[in-house]
Order: sequence, then structure tokens, then C-alpha cells
Amino acid sequence: MSSEFPTQARVVIVGGGVMGVGLAYHLGHEGWGDDTVLLEKAELTSGSTWHAAGQITHSTSSFGLGKCVDYNIDLYSGALEADTGQPVTWHGCGSFRLAYTEDEMDWLRHTLSVGRALGFNIELVSPAKVAELHPFYNLDGVLGALHTPDDGHVDPTNVTMSMAAGARQRGVKIVRQCLAKNITQDTNGEWVVETNKGTIRCEHVVNAGGTYARQMGEWSGLQLPMTSMTHHYFVTEPVPQFAELDTELPVIRDDKKVSGYIRMEQRRGLIGIYEKENPNSVWHDHCPWDYENWLFDADYDRIMPYLEESLNRMPIFAELGIQREVHGAISHPPDGNPLIGPAPGVRNYWCCCGTQIGIGWGPGLTRELARWMVHGAADISMREYDPRRFGSYATKDWQVVKAEEDYCLRHEIPFPHFNRLAGRPIKPSPLHELLKSKGAVHEEVYGFERPRWFAKGDVVQQDHYSFNRTAADDMVAAEVKLVREAVGLMDVTAFTKVTVEGPDAYALLDRLTANRMPQKVGSITLTHMLNRAGRIELETTIVRMAQDRFYLVCAAFFEQRLLDHLDQHRAGEDATVTALSADWSALSLNGPKARAVLGACTDADLSNLGFRWLSAQEITVAGHSVWALRMSYAGELGWELHMPNAACLDVYNALMAAGDAFGIGNYGAFAMNVMRMEKGFKGAGELTNEVTLAEADVLRFARTDKDYLGRDKTLNSDLPWVCAYLEITPDGVSDGHGGEAVMMDGQVVGSTASVAYGPTVGKILAFAYIKPEAAEPGTALEVVIHGQPRSASVLGAPAYDPDSLKPRVDA
Repeated sequence: MSSEFPTQARVVIVGGGVMGVGLAYHLGHEGWGDDTVLLEKAELTSGSTWHAAGQITHSTSSFGLGKCVDYNIDLYSGALEADTGQPVTWHGCGSFRLAYTEDEMDWLRHTLSVGRALGFNIELVSPAKVAELHPFYNLDGVLGALHTPDDGHVDPTNVTMSMAAGARQRGVKIVRQCLAKNITQDTNGEWVVETNKGTIRCEHVVNAGGTYARQMGEWSGLQLPMTSMTHHYFVTEPVPQFAELDTELPVIRDDKKVSGYIRMEQRRGLIGIYEKENPNSVWHDHCPWDYENWLFDADYDRIMPYLEESLNRMPIFAELGIQREVHGAISHPPDGNPLIGPAPGVRNYWCCCGTQIGIGWGPGLTRELARWMVHGAADISMREYDPRRFGSYATKDWQVVKAEEDYCLRHEIPFPHFNRLAGRPIKPSPLHELLKSKGAVHEEVYGFERPRWFAKGDVVQQDHYSFNRTAADDMVAAEVKLVREAVGLMDVTAFTKVTVEGPDAYALLDRLTANRMPQKVGSITLTHMLNRAGRIELETTIVRMAQDRFYLVCAAFFEQRLLDHLDQHRAGEDATVTALSADWSALSLNGPKARAVLGACTDADLSNLGFRWLSAQEITVAGHSVWALRMSYAGELGWELHMPNAACLDVYNALMAAGDAFGIGNYGAFAMNVMRMEKGFKGAGELTNEVTLAEADVLRFARTDKDYLGRDKTLNSDLPWVCAYLEITPDGVSDGHGGEAVMMDGQVVGSTASVAYGPTVGKILAFAYIKPEAAEPGTALEVVIHGQPRSASVLGAPAYDPDSLKPRVDA
């Protein structure tokens, strides 16, 4: 072993592509550079990074990702070279995303609205504007385009080497030709990284292994879902027409015809294709360790329809030969989003992998990961990227199915609520087939199948995709009316369900929750768990089932986050944590007739005196013992019924039979979301790791007379923004989807988080993070929906039942 090889560090990053080096660079900026080591088995960029095409665009409908992209473009276009002194070869040529259909135009209009919120230089233009700046593109059939003039492309190797230089300048040690062979955790919590040059121990280990990341995770007993997919791009012979150009042509993103991108590569043409059928996945079990700078032979049969169309769209390429074929492997997670954050079930093992667009997304995401590691929270919502969003259901075979699906969707329209159907169902509830037979259109949440809405009459039982209202919205409105006026039943089995029990269960939970813990057996508390930065980790309902036994319920995708939070913040408490989600089901019964329906199925006293609001009891329904929680996310009289899976079908059938006389029906998650918006209940879209309790305007759920993790930070934070509740004038066509710009007096003051049309009140309702001075009730605002401003105002109370009388109504 070389005497220069370090044996101890605070952080060891394994992998020297744009993701690993980007993290090293940003850890340096956050003050951890002197104690960070990066290990690369060959040379920096030798995996997937070096063969990337290197494009980056402001054209994204994701608010958080938009922040990352904007940072990256600023970095590439000057900030990185100014910081490190190393050139990056930035080509700031701008780009167009073309639209051939009205659905594509609506996508661009929504992207424009998000771009306005982020302050992007972005506009929707006519084909004539495209032709003016790109005279060689065949625009037949094009309706319009999104023009993002600050976009461009960059040399991937130069970017990575420049960030490596910046990392070294801040003390990071980079060790090349160092093959990691094993990563294990010692009994004292330290990570042990074994390499061909020796062993290094560290507090934090980072998997930035690219196409090797999944098999690296297996060393540590981790299942990190991703699959390597191969992608083509081609470089033509020199293009005679390019020789005369004074400026570089904009990049063209042609999602419909080319399913990819076309741009200049110096004086040549570059064509990139993501075929929409017959995708190619490789290395299902193991990526060979010696595949540095590996490329596959081009498969023209697979991509020929799109390649031919690219020549039709760029006729000046038609007679030219292909000078270079690039067919390389890139990691694709099951849902297309990178794995950025803590690995599930372990402490201080971080994922920085699964990134299909490393140059476009990498630096911004690694900056957020560095902040997360150093300060305890990122500055954008990481829900979409958190590796803990997948569970044990994400097996290797399933990963391949989902990665191939994701690849084919790369250049499809990202409609709101797009439902990825491949590889399903994975974890159907006991009611899945029954509800499907009744018209349910299901969605997948943490592997569970949850009903979105129910098709009735001649409405087709499938997802209806549009950026505007569809027939499905009529179904949802009918479900809302059902619950508001009669009674509805929903399968909420997907909820995370966890018990914490033992002599110190109360003490553990009390130290990790901001609200007062439930004091009496049967009491219910809604509370939040925070990280050490005072930001929101998750919201949970806690039921005191016995003196030393508590039942926690939260959103499905927070299950592993909750389990990890409880485990990693123990201070020696004697408490047992058990996940019941796979073994227990749950139903939500809501509406003014809910008491009559439940009363017909149980002998329990359901009056206010016998069963008070925000309390829980073990009762018998249809011969089964169930836990009944008197609470309502719909804002109506209601109960949640939690039970072992074996009881679910009997309880459901009994409730439906008893409810027949009262007009009972099924409702789904879309109606539930609408009703929580009408009631002004904040959800996962508002309660993120970006915000403190004060910023989220939920301090009423925090106690000042107790100590808890993150208390001082959350109570004493500045308020650059606050979560306001808005009503927006509807137009009967489009309602918004989140991320839209909020304006006051012509200036952007924030953006929407959640948006839904409330049929009960006849208004679009939204939660928006906006400047405090804009958040006073009654303030007149505008919200940019589909590129057009709509009048809006700040509400000071729920739009529906502002005094919350309905859930508390007596018998």
C-alpha cells in the first residue's frame, strides 16, 4: 500500500464521474473538503460521463429541478471557470423545444409558467421565430416552440476536471486507479472501504458508482434500484452549410418526430435518439469492472425510424455520412429520477447515483446533497430523489421492466399525474380486484395500488391525460359531492402504518415530535418530525393505543424515512418499532351519513360523548376487531378504520351494504386531494425538507414548552417565504398543476405548491410559497396558469366549512 493512501476520512466518495466529482466540489464549498476523499477505479469521467452529449436546458416543468438546472447553467457559463481557473468549453447557443400538437403546446405553456416562477429567460414562440434562428430545420407541422436562449451544451470531461480542480483547491484528496472492492459498516458505525490500494475508514460513505452503483450497494446489503440502458447519438461528417455560420445554431429538442435532439458539434451535426420502443437494457446483474470508456456497437435497426426522421427534419444531413457512433450505457432508476440522499435502513451511507442526465442535473443535485450531508437538509425538496422512496418490492426483474419503461418515456409528454403502468400491480390491497371491477383507476404509491378515481357511465376506465380538465375531473367532482352530501368509502391501505412500543416509546417520540404527545389512551395527535436543520422531515398522526404503545400513520412514501428517523435518532430508549403497512389495511369513511353507516355495523357508541373527535377506539365491525380513528382528511364527519388484511374485505362489504340506504359510494385519492384543498389542509407538497414549521405556517402544531429535534432552528428561522392559501379565478378549462408563478403588482413573489379545482366552492384553490408581504389575507395576486395570469387572492380561512363544524357534529 502506498504511504500516501489515506486510511481515515470524514467522507469517502466512491466514483469519479460528474456526480462523484460534483459532490466532492460542493462538499469543499460547504467546508468539508479537507476531510473528503474521492476514489476512482480508473480515470475521472471514464464511466458514463465522458460519452455524454452534454446538453442542458431550462425547459423543465419540475420546480426543484429547475433550480438545479439554473444553477448548473450559471456554473458552466462562467462561474466554474472563474472559481477554479479551469476552462469548461461552454456553448451558450440556446435551444428550442418544438410542439406539433395542442397537448405539446399545453406542456410548453405549463413549462413557461414554471419558468416564470424561477425567473428564467424563457418564451413561447412561433415557428417563424424558430426559422429565423435555425433556418435549416424542417418545421412542417410545428405549432410553436419554447425558446430558452440561455441554454447550451458543455464538454463533460472539461466540466468534471474543472470541478475536480476546485475540489482539490478546497482540500479534497482524489485517488485515481483505486478500485473499491467492498464497503461494510463496522460495529462502531464507521464505514470500511476496501480497495486495491488499501483500506480507508470513514464516517460517511457515498456511492457515486454510476453503472456500478447497484452492485456496489449489494456489498453493504442494500438494494439500490437502477438499470443500465443504452442510448445512441451520432456525429455526421462536416456540414458544408455550417462552415459559413457566424454563430452556433440553437439545440433542437424534437420530442415527437425525432424522440431526441439535434445540434451542431463544431461544424458537424449531432443527432441523439431515445427510441420509444424496443429499448436496450444491459448488465442486469453485474457491470464488468474493466469496462472503462466502454461503448457498444450501434444498433441501427432499433433506432432507424427516428434516425430517418431526423434526416427528414434536417435535410442538409441527408447526404452526409456518420463519422462517429456513440452507443453507451446510462443508469435509469424505475421512475427516471436520480437516487440522491440517504440509503434506506443504514446511517451515513449516501447515494449519488442513478442519474440519467448527469451533465444537465448533476452539479445542482450534488450541491443539494452536500448541503444535506453537512447541514441536515437540502434547500430544495428532495422527495422525488430520495432513495428511500422505493421499498423491498423493487426487485431486479422489476427494476429492468421499469427502467425500460422510463427510457421509452424520455421524450413523451409529461402529463400531470402520468401513471406508469409497467410491472404492476406490485402490492395490491385486499380490495384491489373488487375496486377495479367497480371502475377504479389505480396509481402506485410506494408499491401499493391506491384508487385515484372511479369511472362511471360511459367514461372509460383509464387515465385521461391532458393539461386541461377531462372527463375524469367530472368523476372526481361527483365523488366530492358524494362525500360532502352523503357518504363515501376509500381504500387507504397505502398509508404507512407503524407501531412504537415499550417502556421508552413515549420518551422517544416526544423528543422527535413538535406537538404535544397524546396523553390519554385513545387520544390522537397530528404532529411533525423535523431534522436538525429545523426543516420538516414528515407529518404523522400518532394514536396512543396503550400506555406504552403508539400507532403512527403517515403518507405511504414516507415509510422508510419514518423508520430511519426513529432508528437513527434513538438515544438509548427501550422501544420497539414495527412496520405494519404490508399486513394491515385501512378504510376511510367520510360524509354526513358516516355515523349512520358505521353505526349499523358496530355496537360501539359513536356519539360525541361516546366517541369524541380526534380519538381512537378498538371496536368490532362485521365481526372483526378494528381500530377506529375519528378523524377526517376530507373535513367531514368520518372515521378511519385500521385492521389486519384478513378483515378488510368483510369490513368493506358490511359498510357498503349498510350504506346502500344512504347512497354510499367509493371515492379515490384525487377526490381526497380536492377535499383537503377545500379544507385548507396542507399535504406532502407543502410540508417538505425545504421549509420550517414557521415557513409552512403550521406552528399551531408545535409546542413552545417542550424540547424536540430541530426546535430552535424551526422557531427562530427567518421567513423568506411563507405558505399562503389562495383562491384563483377558474376559466373552466385549465386549473394549474403546481410550480406556477405567483405575481403581485407585476412582480414574481413566489410559486404554487399544490393546485386543485374545488367543485364545492367553485374556485381553484392553491397553496403557494410566497414572500411574507404578499401573504396577508385579502391580498390581490395573480397566478400564471398555462402562461396566462389569473386573478387570485389570499384566503384567511378554509374555503369550505371555515369553522370546522362538520367533523365534530353530534349524533
